[in-house]
Amino acid sequence: MTTPTLDIHFGDNASILTAFADESFDLIYIDPPFNTGKTQARTQTRMVRDVDGDRVGYKGHHYRTEHLGAKAFDDAFDDFLGFLEPRLEEAFRLLKPDGSFFLHLDYREVHYAKVMLDGIFGRPSFINEIIWAYDYGGRSKNRWSAKHDNILWYAKDPKNYTFRYDDIDRIPYMAPGLVTKEKAERGKTPTDTWWHTIVSPTGKEKTGYPTQKPLGMINRLIKVHSNPGDRVLDFFAGSGTTGESAIRQGRSAALIDKNQEAMQVMHKRLAFAQPTFHGWQPEPGTVVDVPRLCMKAPSDS
Repeated sequence: MTTPTLDIHFGDNASILTAFADESFDLIYIDPPFNTGKTQARTQTRMVRDVDGDRVGYKGHHYRTEHLGAKAFDDAFDDFLGFLEPRLEEAFRLLKPDGSFFLHLDYREVHYAKVMLDGIFGRPSFINEIIWAYDYGGRSKNRWSAKHDNILWYAKDPKNYTFRYDDIDRIPYMAPGLVTKEKAERGKTPTDTWWHTIVSPTGKEKTGYPTQKPLGMINRLIKVHSNPGDRVLDFFAGSGTTGESAIRQGRSAALIDKNQEAMQVMHKRLAFAQPTFHGWQPEPGTVVDVPRLCMKAPSDS
């Protein structure tokens, strides 16, 4: 098998996608803006020991907060579906005959997007809606708190697609005493509801990018819905999670994003894969801490 390659493109995906050949990708996953009507932002900080600091931490030590910067983008569209439709049509064109497409949204737009995808792919091509459920953050006092995202799965050919059942990671039984010892030890396959924590604000996986998705969740998609040596596309790449997952699992990937901050994050995060950048180059003198990046694929937990 040839060595996987990683190509990262900077610019508007609507124009970049048109340059790719028909049926050139085995798997496409996108996590576009959700049209929240807000600016999505994440402030980066660190705590520094300081006797005059404003916070008290472990063993009573005082700390002050240093602000390192922020990453942000506008997430408001007057015509979200008009923005999305030509990109979904390109995704259909670019998929191989046995390829799968995943669209990651939330409750605001997912029902409209599904109707649109039914028109592009055909209703029989809709295979699953995956619910990514998490339990983190504040609680609403005037409605049920929204703690899930929606991922729509379409197969270009509903009778011929990749689904590597034996590569599905297994999860514990909630009531192991109700099954045999052998089943309890083996675990069970997940359903269409995936319980997985968000990226921890203080964890090693964190890049600081506002909409970063958990590597474990993307690992599951890529392991099951593509084969080693396949080619994966993510044209709302953000922090590059799809690219990291693909490369570490022996798949090639093409990533697209028009955000300079996304490029900078991916340049650092994906240095281990020696990506080829198109339309963007890091500033001279930029140092990437390659040795700290573990070459072993993270677990799906």
